[in-house]
Amino acid sequence: MGVNKDRMLAGEWYLPDDPELAEDTERRFALCAAYNAGGGAAPADRERILAELLGGLGRQVRIRPPFHCDYGYNIRIGDRTFVNFNAVFLDAAPITIGADVQIGPNVQLLTPTHELDTERRRAGWERADPVAVGDNVWLGGGVIVCPGATIGENTVVGAGSVVTGDLPAGVLAVGSPARVVRRLSG
Repeated sequence: MGVNKDRMLAGEWYLPDDPELAEDTERRFALCAAYNAGGGAAPADRERILAELLGGLGRQVRIRPPFHCDYGYNIRIGDRTFVNFNAVFLDAAPITIGADVQIGPNVQLLTPTHELDTERRRAGWERADPVAVGDNVWLGGGVIVCPGATIGENTVVGAGSVVTGDLPAGVLAVGSPARVVRRLSG
């Protein structure tokens, strides 16, 4: 494995302009293109593409195209999860989504972060922090989850919210940045 891919997978600073990562991007491009173009394909064919693209795919997962990701192999999705149109999962670090999760349209799960130092940012350095979404979470339309955030099980994040840090289990969070407004029962 190349040094930059090693660094990326270890959560260290790396340069994404790397031949091995470029090959991984081409693989993802072909699989996403096939999935996104195959809206009328048989469910088994669409599931086969997702199983090849993603690092882990639970049973009865539904993802409405178009779906976009960086690599795919760092994404794991639990059973019975639903992902609506125009999802963008940038998976330079692991993205873990639990079971029975509802993800609204235009949701972004983002793991990459860029250097604050202007010279290093101009040179292309980046790193990534994992994103985790617990079981039975609902992310409303247009939610953005920033690098390193964990969302606890049974939590609801209101439409258009920006999750910049961890959210506990069983709460309703809204806003930019998302803030807990109340506990949820059940």
